[in-house]
Amino acid sequence: MATEQHSLAALSHGADEPLTPAQKETLRRAVAKVIELGAQTGVTTDEMIYLLDSGLNVGELLQYLAARSGEVA
Repeated sequence: MATEQHSLAALSHGADEPLTPAQKETLRRAVAKVIELGAQTGVTTDEMIYLLDSGLNVGELLQYLAARSGEVA
């Protein structure tokens, strides 16, 4: 529950406000999990960055990876 609160706080955080150490750790762990999911589904980190740069938001990227994980399974 505390992790979810940190995640929500990080998402609603203003870009000009620095993240707290707890928020940084939560963000680091979340990114590591996304990278791990990408690796499991055959999507490289560079490909994920390309997709995000092309206009996908993080939620859409996660949906894409989830769909691919169903294909891989």
